[in-house]
Amino acid sequence: MFKPYDCYSFYDEMLEGNKPKKHYIPFYEQLLKFTDEELLTKHTSAQSSFLRQGITFTVYGADGDTERTMPFDFVPIIIPEQVWGNIEKGMKQRVEALNLFLHDVYHDQLILEAGVVPKSLIENNPYHYKEVIGANLPLHNHIFLAGIDLIRDESGEYRVLEDNLRNPSGISYVYQNRYVMRKMYPEFFRDYSIETLEVQLLQMQEALLSHRPVNLEPGKDPRAVLLTAGIYNSAYYDHVFLAKEMNIPLVEGRDMVVKNKKVYLKTIRGLKQVDIIYRRIDDDFLDPLTFREDSLLGVPGIMEAYKEGNVAILNAVGNGVADDKAIYMYVPEMIRFYLNEEPIIKNVDTYLLTNEARKNWVLDNLDKLVIKNVGASGGYDMLIGPHSTEEEREIFRQKIEEAPHQYIAQPTIKLSRAPAFQEGRFYPCHVDLRVFVMRGKETHVLPGGLSRVALKEGSLVVNSSQGGGGKDTWVVKEAKVHA
Repeated sequence: MFKPYDCYSFYDEMLEGNKPKKHYIPFYEQLLKFTDEELLTKHTSAQSSFLRQGITFTVYGADGDTERTMPFDFVPIIIPEQVWGNIEKGMKQRVEALNLFLHDVYHDQLILEAGVVPKSLIENNPYHYKEVIGANLPLHNHIFLAGIDLIRDESGEYRVLEDNLRNPSGISYVYQNRYVMRKMYPEFFRDYSIETLEVQLLQMQEALLSHRPVNLEPGKDPRAVLLTAGIYNSAYYDHVFLAKEMNIPLVEGRDMVVKNKKVYLKTIRGLKQVDIIYRRIDDDFLDPLTFREDSLLGVPGIMEAYKEGNVAILNAVGNGVADDKAIYMYVPEMIRFYLNEEPIIKNVDTYLLTNEARKNWVLDNLDKLVIKNVGASGGYDMLIGPHSTEEEREIFRQKIEEAPHQYIAQPTIKLSRAPAFQEGRFYPCHVDLRVFVMRGKETHVLPGGLSRVALKEGSLVVNSSQGGGGKDTWVVKEAKVHA
């Protein structure tokens, strides 16, 4: 089954020397019982299930927008519970430090005064909003939901690739991957004790409702809504799923109005005050009176209500200053500064290009490095040197020369791989893991998260907008291995 499969060049999640690792043995033994025809039939049915449920996302392109389903691969990423325990601790530590950094940057700026993070990186950062300096947030919490992207390097060590603290998407795919996996491949679950996902949605709802605005009357139950850009947004399915599961209305900007620095929802029974807004639109579009004048997605005056303490907006306005890719390299120092701890999960080595000597070294080694725009996401405006053409490298050379502060460089990491089943065969694909962290009065980590897979053979880009797919992710206790 895996004879032509090369698992020696990269760290493989499932295989070692073309044999399954201990925690994959029950899965592998069950896999051998299926015929090729059965595997193909199940695979086709699984893809159709996503389409029938309307689980789609929109890819924006020069030739128009395309609606797609996220390809699903049935070979799960299985993580032993002791390994997951370390990941969970690392994620809680990292998000705690990032939240302290955000509060500090918008208040006392102690980390800047200490010289740990350069002031220029904050002062010149387009996501640092002076409009929210000094804002008093519920629980002093800027991060309600974080999506932290992890990779494993060639030695199998987990590293943080990216922090997503604005509007991390994909949590609905975690649940749908599990649903489809249990429905289409129930046989694989018999010999595993897998962490369930059910309680976390209740924890997420509780975390949301714990963000009571400063001016909310004591004892009064807060009214929460999920603000979406609408059906044409690329992550609209995510919005629908979360609103339904947290039992809150899904609304658009036009459904709300601000009066006397308070936000109200228009209903058939009149205006109802809104206390908490889980928004899934970018900062720039929240309020045409404060940010983009041409925005039709937000609510005029909402920022005044926010600063007055009459409404909570989650995630907080201005979080982008902490997940900027130039700031990323300072997160380990944030952990040391705020928590007096060493980072549990390390970063990928990262180079800023504002130093002339460093910039010239990067320009001389573009064919070996990964170049990223500090403000871009989704795999856009990124150069993967070893896979690039001379023409592509020349384009990035010019971009770096024109705006060196806008780019970072990283070594090309040999991302771990896992088997994927596509077009009737198994082949190795690169994977990463988005871990979701929920914060309210307590911090919770969704067991497993979203494993993303680069289904285009040889590709390092796992983003769904670039042809990537998803896998179910299991956090398992000791697997039952048959003698």
